[in-house]
Amino acid sequence: MTDTHAHINAPAFAADLPQVVARATAAGLTAIIVVGVDVPSSQAAVAVAAQYPNCWATVGIHPHEANSCTPETLRQLEALARAPKVVAIGETGLDYYRNYAAKPAQQEAFAAQLDLAARLRLPAVVHMREAYADVYAALGADRRLPPVVMHCFSGDTTQARDFIALGCMISLAGTVTYRSARKLHDVAKMVPSERLLLETDCPYLAPAPRRGKRNEPAYVRHTLEFIARKRGVSPAHLEEITDANAQTTFGIASPDADG
Repeated sequence: MTDTHAHINAPAFAADLPQVVARATAAGLTAIIVVGVDVPSSQAAVAVAAQYPNCWATVGIHPHEANSCTPETLRQLEALARAPKVVAIGETGLDYYRNYAAKPAQQEAFAAQLDLAARLRLPAVVHMREAYADVYAALGADRRLPPVVMHCFSGDTTQARDFIALGCMISLAGTVTYRSARKLHDVAKMVPSERLLLETDCPYLAPAPRRGKRNEPAYVRHTLEFIARKRGVSPAHLEEITDANAQTTFGIASPDADG
């Protein structure tokens, strides 16, 4: 399995990161993508990826941090993006639900990171909350973009189809396992196999069997098994598909595959 979006570089894992990675490996994970949300966490993601053979990194500025995104920040981000094992730009995007940063600042930081992804030919990992129209417009306006991952997708089937038509990947997190998340249940059933990714977004959004606890990469199995049931396929079949999608999207291979 692959966890395509994990914040194991966060303080929540400072005390037991080696054990967290070991539990993920024991659970069958061959790849964890460690996500940056600002310069310090991006630096930490790069460091984690360097330390663990089955970890890779993304570097980015989360929309919540957009007010502090300066030209110097973007220069630092670009330098980090050239480090070994960095496989994407993000987490970037727009969040009009929390609005921790001004909308113009979010839009400017998002556009700058999409430009960086296009120039470096790296995928973009996109956060979207209550901002469908502006995210869709931004992605649709730039045909240079490599693969775009709609991280922790929370929209409905109509929005999913719109992003799929743009060539995006749809990544589902533990939220899909929640009984109340009926629109995500429908999304889980309709996403074409070749566009589906799995993630935890840990330490947040633990799947239903672990809800209320700190999430971690090993728990992606609960999400995989839930989606497999919804799609009427075996977990092993879905695991094979989503692993292949992750490897293609991010240009990674499991350490075992390298011989």
